[in-house]
Amino acid sequence: MLNRLVLCLLLLTTGSAYASLLSREGLTAQYMQTTEDADIWAQVGNRVITVGKIEEGQIIAVVPTAADHYEFRFGFGTGFIDKDHLAPVAGKQRVEDRLGDLNKPLSNLNLVTHQDTRVYNAPDSGSAPFGVLADNLRYPIIGKLKDRLNQTWFQVRIGNRLAYISSLDAQQDSGLPVLTYHHILKDEENTRFRHTSTTTSVRAFSNQMTWLRDLGYTTLTMYQLEGYVRNRMNLPARAVVITFDDGLKSVSRYAYPVLKQYGFTATAFIISSRIKAHPQKWDAKSLQFMSIGELKGIQDVFDIQSHTHFLHRTDRPWHPVLLTRSYHNILFDFERSRRALSQFNPHVLYLSYPFGGYDDKAVKAANDAGFHLAVTTVKGKVKPGDNPFLLKRLYILREDSLETMAKLISNQPQG
Repeated sequence: MLNRLVLCLLLLTTGSAYASLLSREGLTAQYMQTTEDADIWAQVGNRVITVGKIEEGQIIAVVPTAADHYEFRFGFGTGFIDKDHLAPVAGKQRVEDRLGDLNKPLSNLNLVTHQDTRVYNAPDSGSAPFGVLADNLRYPIIGKLKDRLNQTWFQVRIGNRLAYISSLDAQQDSGLPVLTYHHILKDEENTRFRHTSTTTSVRAFSNQMTWLRDLGYTTLTMYQLEGYVRNRMNLPARAVVITFDDGLKSVSRYAYPVLKQYGFTATAFIISSRIKAHPQKWDAKSLQFMSIGELKGIQDVFDIQSHTHFLHRTDRPWHPVLLTRSYHNILFDFERSRRALSQFNPHVLYLSYPFGGYDDKAVKAANDAGFHLAVTTVKGKVKPGDNPFLLKRLYILREDSLETMAKLISNQPQG
């Protein structure tokens, strides 16, 4: 059995782990054959988990290590297999017949598994099985093709081997949902904001988080979302990013305890100029902002990122002031926000445009200010290869049912 501690220490944080290992150690991948059915492990999100198995007699390219396992290429990262399950390739089998072009670029497409999923040696369910991918995985697709019955097959690469998965057994990934929230209030105290779509009740928010927990969803950080957009990280199929804009006091008062209870994480996009020096007495009829102490108190759940410094304003109804500012004014504000928030987080790398307003100047300024990603209010999911400074999000509105939420978040294309 693999030593999980050793695995965690060996894993790198990006999908280039396999290539890094080769270059760092001066190693060459060698082809070996499984002597029996063998479980395989990999890092998915921030956990090392069992990701499937490879059948007896299959050939994969592995890299030797000093530990009791070999490493191999698995998706955007590194897989692990016990050494005692592998032996030199038997006889004079032509390994190259089982390979494709290893330098062929990926397609910016993934499949998602919702059950243990059979992997075949050819795009034919009658062909020899290569192995199994476990439930709840996203896995990169090289391409899609049709068989003689016009059935679609996904072509994948595992351990430098080409393999095939039927579209009857797995779905194409429709993207990662990034949820947006602002204000949270109890029903009985919500008098002023009752008809504001961006205000969610504590009861509704708690029910939504319970739904995510019960269905086995993982909450991702913006760092992991970046890995997804840039094709650098293996992630689970049932995953969601939770974001809160503005930095309102209700987030620490009501959202934080719910998220903490379920072991969830979220991102708080903070208007840095509105951070209070000291906590304000709670007033449900006012839009109150978190203090320095309150922000520090939620950081075991919330990652602090930027919602600009002074640019969260409008100059006329529903018109963000950012759209009338010069590039240099916007850049100055973005950089100032990053500096102001560095007291909470030395890695302020992500931006939420105020009121969802952006233009070419804002996109360029976000990049030049050192941000890695920026999110908008455009409705939709995030997909690999998307413009990193124009990422879409989803709103779960005050009146939305759990059925509506399920349709938005599930692996279905967004209209």
